Amino acid sequence: MNKSVIIVAGGMGTRMNSTIPKQFIELKGIPVLMHTIMCFHHYDSGISIRVVLPSDQLATWEGLCLKHSFKIKHECVAGGKIRYQSVKNGLNNLSAGILVAIHDGVRPLVSQLTISHCFNAAEKYGAAIPVSDVHETLRQVQGDKSITVNRADYRLVQTPQVFLSDILLESYKTPYQESFTDDASVIEYCGHHVTLVEGNRENIKLTSPVDLKIAEALLK
Repeated sequence: MNKSVIIVAGGMGTRMNSTIPKQFIELKGIPVLMHTIMCFHHYDSGISIRVVLPSDQLATWEGLCLKHSFKIKHECVAGGKIRYQSVKNGLNNLSAGILVAIHDGVRPLVSQLTISHCFNAAEKYGAAIPVSDVHETLRQVQGDKSITVNRADYRLVQTPQVFLSDILLESYKTPYQESFTDDASVIEYCGHHVTLVEGNRENIKLTSPVDLKIAEALLK
């Protein structure tokens, strides 16, 4: 099946203690977002790539692509005030009958195997997301008390989250709910089953200066 990826990059860099939006911070000499785009281009050079950015960042991104001679073909779309709206904007004019991945712009460490697992499972089952095991002890807070819970019952959710476009387009006609914390939650709200596949532990979302140091060490 034909494949597409919508890369959502709406961060402002507040927790990075940076005046530069986190997707534009340089990592190994180029912006984080370029590393993320390259992950999908390397997986499939024919994949259709859409990048969703705040409207006031589109010109900055165009300038960065010129500065770094970034030639990977992609389309830019203006996002909304919340992630749900940004994804919905990214779905405009999307074809039916294809596989669509939705990925965080600041996850540049996603592995080729994780991307492949997600697309393969979505083609078979309709919806697939990558997860990783929880390695730390978890406690559930209940008022001023807390209890230990079984970490084997939980998984950490990553992106890309991949869906058949027909399911995705239909589900995103649903009015926004506060329970929509990611794309899988939208799909599940509309009655669809989501298949879990193995992600890669390095596939972290870069939100703090420590995350940048980790990415710097892991990127080859």
